Amino acid sequence: MHSFAYRANALFTFGVTILAIMCVMASLSDNLNTPSPQAQIEVLNINWFQRQPNGNDEVSLTLNISADLHSLFTWNTKQVFVFVAAEYESKKNALNQVSLWDAIIPSKEHAMFWIHTANKYNFVDQGSNLRSQEFNLTMHWHVMPKTGYMYADKKVISGFRLPEEYK
Repeated sequence: MHSFAYRANALFTFGVTILAIMCVMASLSDNLNTPSPQAQIEVLNINWFQRQPNGNDEVSLTLNISADLHSLFTWNTKQVFVFVAAEYESKKNALNQVSLWDAIIPSKEHAMFWIHTANKYNFVDQGSNLRSQEFNLTMHWHVMPKTGYMYADKKVISGFRLPEEYK
């Protein structure tokens, strides 16, 4: 005959094992989600394009940013960090990235948005490399889960060019 402590230990071990199996199954179910976020970014206006006294180029843009990030949210999503970056090549660097705007999307209810804004952060190049420069606007998103690993992805929108002259 088994003692009370032995039976309690067996019951507790069985319960913890079932709980662990359920947690693993729940975490794996999050991997079945195939997100398909939509994003669109338009440059409506170049507010100013100037050379700073220290020789750096600076640009201010008016942007239309719209996105539908509903598909990024599952039962396991805590929040999504979104940012828009200007990406371009220069003689010094193969890839330059300048963050222009960012936001934290706290829930699925806020995952569809449309924003008409000037860039939140300065678009500055170290040097005078921006005249006639082609650049891409890229929307990056980082999905922060309640449990598990964080993952990131992006959508690149190309075909933008800065003017030849300062204004």
